[in-house]
Amino acid sequence: MQKPQLAYISFDVVPAPKGAAIHIAAFSRALAANLGNIELVTVSPTAARTDNHEIFPQVMQTMLPALGGNLISRVLYFQNILGKWLKDRQFTAIHIRSIYEGFLIALHKHQYCQQLIFEVNGLPSIELKYRYPGVAEDRELLHKLHTQEQVCLVAADLIITPSHITAGYLQTRNVPANKIRVIPNGVDLDVFTNHHLQHILPGNSQNICIKMIYFGTLSPWQGVNLAIEALELVNKDLPANLTVIGQGKDYQIKKLKQLAFKLGIADKLTILEPISQTQLVEYIHDSDIILAPLIPSDRNLVQGCCPLKILEGMATGVPVIASDLPVVRELGEDTVHFLLVKPGSAKAIKDAVLQLSNDKELASQLAKNARQQIENNYTWERAGKALTTAYTELGIKRLSKS
Repeated sequence: MQKPQLAYISFDVVPAPKGAAIHIAAFSRALAANLGNIELVTVSPTAARTDNHEIFPQVMQTMLPALGGNLISRVLYFQNILGKWLKDRQFTAIHIRSIYEGFLIALHKHQYCQQLIFEVNGLPSIELKYRYPGVAEDRELLHKLHTQEQVCLVAADLIITPSHITAGYLQTRNVPANKIRVIPNGVDLDVFTNHHLQHILPGNSQNICIKMIYFGTLSPWQGVNLAIEALELVNKDLPANLTVIGQGKDYQIKKLKQLAFKLGIADKLTILEPISQTQLVEYIHDSDIILAPLIPSDRNLVQGCCPLKILEGMATGVPVIASDLPVVRELGEDTVHFLLVKPGSAKAIKDAVLQLSNDKELASQLAKNARQQIENNYTWERAGKALTTAYTELGIKRLSKS
């Protein structure tokens, strides 16, 4: 096999049901298919190290352990092993996703690569305080994170981001607009198949039970608590249940269950651990409404994001109710591709659920339009082509076959 000219390095576990892992898999496949063999370096899910095995065609993966009792120790452990792995290696380009793996590379860029690509999906200086609330008061740590991010942003020859909101924020941090390429997330249409809407019925018949679903992480900025509060309100008018599928810490799951118990709807709520995409689609197809109640936080409003859960939901033929935020409006049009509701309002979610339960035609039309929107604009194939174009604009091209 020809020596790889590209390295894609990420402080993430791949494969995994998380959106980050799905994104990495799609991008690494696209780069390999269009530019030749690549090295994919990720976190090992165990204490063991795995070297140089083919995970996808022309994608050779190395998994390095990240051991420790907290995030900082895990990052430092990973960085130490990564530094040893990088020694005596030189790539045409290295693709990073965060400061956790990227700061070391950015500091010694010319030792490791000719060009550096920084894919900005989230920034610890903004997001970390939501995962670890104590960080919010640690100004010294937040300043250090911000500084390391800036080192990576300055060193990068190309910055990839999935949202125009994020691109705008990066420009406030003195990143030139011509260095940024916005490439939205995509959907695998072979997995997230279209399912003709069958469940939602008009009227207020007590014989129907509205099946709502939320899928994604249980991070605070996702607003899962609002979905549970809306569940209680909907049940005052119609029988309804809610299935929550996603990765969360034990205390987050406990908090959601306590909220449901307090509201008297514990028997209406089901919380499941992350599952495969194929299994997830089965749950979605068995649902009537998808909820994406993102809250109006700096993570969503200032930093920005491209909610993969909304895109995947739009592809399935089940209508989506989402928060009316700029990052969501980038993906479609209210009352055309989804229903948008006032952010932070459980009552607004409830009203939208009742609206769809009483208007089967609207629900069906939203689902149909949403699927078409995904087919036209939000596939991983389309994202992969845009990524390859960005690489070739840097002068990175497929090596001649030996």
